[in-house]
Amino acid sequence: MEAIEFKAKIKNGFIRIPEKFKQRTNGNVKVIIISEQKAKQTDIINKLLLNPIRSKGFSPFLRKEIYERF
Repeated sequence: MEAIEFKAKIKNGFIRIPEKFKQRTNGNVKVIIISEQKAKQTDIINKLLLNPIRSKGFSPFLRKEIYERF
């Protein structure tokens, strides 16, 4: 297996292979896409971990208190 690396823009779901690599890419290939864009945070848990909600008088349970409830 031979690895070839190049940067490209995806347009309408297609990646253009540069001319200098076209002869080396006949047949089946394995494609790995590494996006340079930062992934959007849409998960509420991730948002809250990054920006916790502050509340007056709040104190988290101690480990002992968590297990006493059950």
